[in-house]
Amino acid sequence: MALRVFIDNVDSYAGKVISKLISNSVPGATLADIDDVSEGSQADYNKNDAKDNTYEVVGTLKEEGNKKPNWVKEIVSDTNQEEMLSALKSCDIAIYNTIEDPTLVDRASWAVSALHAEIESFTRMKTFICISTAMTWARTRPVDLDDPEVPFTEEDYRRRKPHQDYKAEISLEKLVIKLGKTNKDLFATYVINSGMLYGCGESIFHYLFKTAWLNHPFLQCYGNGQNVIPTIHVKDLASIVLSVMDANPRIKYIVAVDDSQSTLEEIVRAVSISLGSGKVRNVTKEEALSDKNIEKADFDKLLVNLRMESTTAKDLNIEWVAETGLVDNIEAVIREYKEERKLFPLRVFVFGPPAVGKSTIVEQLCHHYKLHHVQMSEVIHEAISELERSAARADIENEDEEDDQRAQEDQELLEALQENKEQNSGRYDDQFIVRFFRQKLKSMPCQNQGFILDGYPKLYSQAQELFAAEEEEDDLEENIPEYDASIMPEFIISLDASDDYLKNRVINLPEKEVHGSHNTEEGLIRRLTRHRAENTEDETVLNYFDELEIHPEHFDVSTDESPRSLDTVKAIIKLLGEPRNYGPTAEELEEIKRREEEERELREAQEKIEREENEAREANERVVRQAEWKTRLDEVRKQEKELIDTRSIPLRNYLMKHVMPTLSEGLIECCKCRPDDPVDFLAEFLLQNNPVID
Repeated sequence: MALRVFIDNVDSYAGKVISKLISNSVPGATLADIDDVSEGSQADYNKNDAKDNTYEVVGTLKEEGNKKPNWVKEIVSDTNQEEMLSALKSCDIAIYNTIEDPTLVDRASWAVSALHAEIESFTRMKTFICISTAMTWARTRPVDLDDPEVPFTEEDYRRRKPHQDYKAEISLEKLVIKLGKTNKDLFATYVINSGMLYGCGESIFHYLFKTAWLNHPFLQCYGNGQNVIPTIHVKDLASIVLSVMDANPRIKYIVAVDDSQSTLEEIVRAVSISLGSGKVRNVTKEEALSDKNIEKADFDKLLVNLRMESTTAKDLNIEWVAETGLVDNIEAVIREYKEERKLFPLRVFVFGPPAVGKSTIVEQLCHHYKLHHVQMSEVIHEAISELERSAARADIENEDEEDDQRAQEDQELLEALQENKEQNSGRYDDQFIVRFFRQKLKSMPCQNQGFILDGYPKLYSQAQELFAAEEEEDDLEENIPEYDASIMPEFIISLDASDDYLKNRVINLPEKEVHGSHNTEEGLIRRLTRHRAENTEDETVLNYFDELEIHPEHFDVSTDESPRSLDTVKAIIKLLGEPRNYGPTAEELEEIKRREEEERELREAQEKIEREENEAREANERVVRQAEWKTRLDEVRKQEKELIDTRSIPLRNYLMKHVMPTLSEGLIECCKCRPDDPVDFLAEFLLQNNPVID
């Protein structure tokens, strides 16, 4: 049966590295040539079981709902203590890492206490490993007051004094060591006191790497930067944990640090030189605390001043990744950082005839991918400006001979450039242009984020010279690569269009875009003729990339009728894939949110206006319809009245001639006689005097 290992927060920064290494390791595999091995170590297990049985990892997740790492066998909920205790009892080894999350101190205290209470039920030895922080040593007095550079070792652990915010951590360390003394045959406990972690994407030093990668003018160094920070690569910490699991060494308190004694300033400068501008600026602690990019806990760790040395770890069988420290291994650590964070440069070359819209499309692509737009005019301007700044130092006395020599060389180059420009009617030779472009593409911003070359190189020969590999002194002729991979574009975009389309496009350009540019009809014809002559089917700069198996992708912009060639941009984005950067910053996200809110409010306001206009229009239409209906109704009534009046004339004539005279006489007689029943009298009178009967 495989040995089971419980690891709290298997998806945390250090938890991922430790759990992955353990899950791929065979118990006892690190025990070769180790003398300091206790009885009951994993060496005994390794002798009796197949070597292909790796450790089986179970554990908790940092946050409920996070995805389980593939190498983890089982996830346990940390909200149910009974379930947690059951999982701990089923495991041979339990590992709690309190470096990254202070809230785990209470969980680790409960776990080691709960396991200790169950010792009587153990059938074989169980091991508890607590990974603690060097901050529990932060206020420890030097070993030798006369020589403060003497480092602390495991032997000094009883003298350690913690930082004021890490008293709970040192209490946990003491508890773990104490409970391991009760029954050493059944319950072994270890405290691995780790230096500040680096590597594999970074944690505490991430703000440094990110700031440098984002091309900030300088990196901040807190205070004077002369404090020594104990450090260790997270993979080396994982190896120490694995070796302790296998060997069960007799020393129970182990310091895990590398051999470096690097100061904060040395670390900051190394990151800045290898990943950023190379510049460092010291800031006060007060200024540092106002920085939103770093938390106070990390700030305290960066200001710790501790010289520590690992003696027990040196006796363990460890394949060190960065034994000499962060500064000495900075290039490898930066590669890890970029790979873990997926921060790979995106390099693109956009080619096409004049006036095809290269710059318009490149601008949109650069905005989308946060890349650097590399175009001829700006490259030359930046290079000349830099040379002028450097050459200006030639007349100033400088103690740095190397800097003074560089200034003299730049002054000479400026003079040569001026002479070359005068001889070539205001243009520079290809050798200078290629030199400027190589400097730009080799610059740290282009190497970090990537770039889009806008229309250059134009010729096959220019491409050969620009992307040629630099020959090293120890390179044999057959070992020289075909090209410089660090600046070679991954994607070649060719924008195609007919001459008629290009001429019509220039003719229809606004006057303000044409004025002072090459985009006049005469200028276009001249440049277009030259472009077609330099790029025939058999001879074109695109052939250079084709020969290197970097095949160009063609896009016909003459069929794109969208504004600013948006459809072509979308097609290119689909080809290039997802961005390879940090994505929007907090400020950019806030700006996006603000813009979306403004657009929403504007949309709602427009909808309200449209709704009110519709209601007003409908009300007006209703009034008009009612007026029209009333007019038609009055007309109908008038016509009906006229019709009734017309139809009633014969009847009225008949009544006036035959009825009204007799009726009038009857009424008169009724008035004269005044009968008791006037109605009956009138009726009788009408019957007697009816002219029709007569």
